[in-house]
Amino acid sequence: MKSIKEIYRIGTGPSSSHTMGPRQAAREFLNRAPEGAAAYEVTLYGSLAATGKGHMTDLAIIETFNDAGKEVKIEWLPDVFLPYHPNAMLFKALDPDGNILFDMTVYSVGGGAIKIDGDAESESKDIYPMNKLTDILEYCERTGKCYWEYVEECEGPGIWDYLHEVWEVMKAAVERGISREGRLPGPLNLRRKATQYYVKATGYRDNLKSRGLTFAYALAVSEENASGGVIVTAPTCGSCGVIPGVLYHLWKSRDLPETRVLRALATAGLIGNVVKQNASISGAEVGCQGEVGVACAMAAAAANQLFGGSPAQIEYAAEMGLEHHLGMTCDPVCGLVQIPCIERNAYAAARALDANIYSSFSDGVHRVSFDKLVNVMRETGHDLPSLYKETGTGGLAKDYQQM
Repeated sequence: MKSIKEIYRIGTGPSSSHTMGPRQAAREFLNRAPEGAAAYEVTLYGSLAATGKGHMTDLAIIETFNDAGKEVKIEWLPDVFLPYHPNAMLFKALDPDGNILFDMTVYSVGGGAIKIDGDAESESKDIYPMNKLTDILEYCERTGKCYWEYVEECEGPGIWDYLHEVWEVMKAAVERGISREGRLPGPLNLRRKATQYYVKATGYRDNLKSRGLTFAYALAVSEENASGGVIVTAPTCGSCGVIPGVLYHLWKSRDLPETRVLRALATAGLIGNVVKQNASISGAEVGCQGEVGVACAMAAAAANQLFGGSPAQIEYAAEMGLEHHLGMTCDPVCGLVQIPCIERNAYAAARALDANIYSSFSDGVHRVSFDKLVNVMRETGHDLPSLYKETGTGGLAKDYQQM
């Protein structure tokens, strides 16, 4: 497995696959393309084309070219799917006669990561020797180590500086989001709700207050993402509110030291990494179970660790967080990361806390392992028709016009 830095990417919303990935792809293409091209073209395929306008894919690419002093023409082919991944792009540099000087096919594979066709060297190196949570759990039980210690062992001590930066960005997104009101961008005319939930939550007694604040914090980050604000993929932009919603609430309400929060982030990143390695975190590939479902699993594991869970209980909490999102479709209305995405983040944050509590009452022994569940999630995602995988044509998005 690769570094958890690829699970936690700092950037701007609203979509890791449709905004962050294409922006990075455009930069990489411009770095490689020969000088002196007369024109540039980009063709967007499949899910990337189907919901690209709502996700601001075109703006991300155009801005990147404009920053380099260049113009670009974009072609949209939502009904054409390339074999490797549903989110595909073809970049071309043309001479004055329209002949191709250089071209590059790039796939946005989820969480802001890209894969350049035919270029194995562009991929980062594996640093984790174990790819299955069952193996990592057995290692922790045998050595007496925690999951976060395994992360440090593989990543090196420098991971804590990176996770500190991640935590600072997460906190800032929560705090901006709960102070802002008004309308989110786009044709849905959706109002921000985080401030309203925060104010209402503070008026309740402890139990409802706790749940309401979790909702508010998750909504805050998701609304920041929807408006193009700076957030952290966890594991994607579309699911970026779940982990901050849980961790910010526990940090504030229990006066946790930052060290413990960073260790919880490390464990959560390990959970997301296992899914990314063995299945997918791309909504275009496996549906929203790979985004919000995985975020719920990550947050449940982090919460359980903070509440003193054993490695087996942490694994169980993660398993429940993902299991109860199996089959969840990715069907963004109008291609925007707003409906149902924002609400799903808030609800998944609450579900993560429930999974933590349920696991805490157990001894961590259960029949379906996290690894087995990841395999089922991958198979379920592949069985979903494409209209339920970020194309904006099925499910809740049906009958809504694209922008």
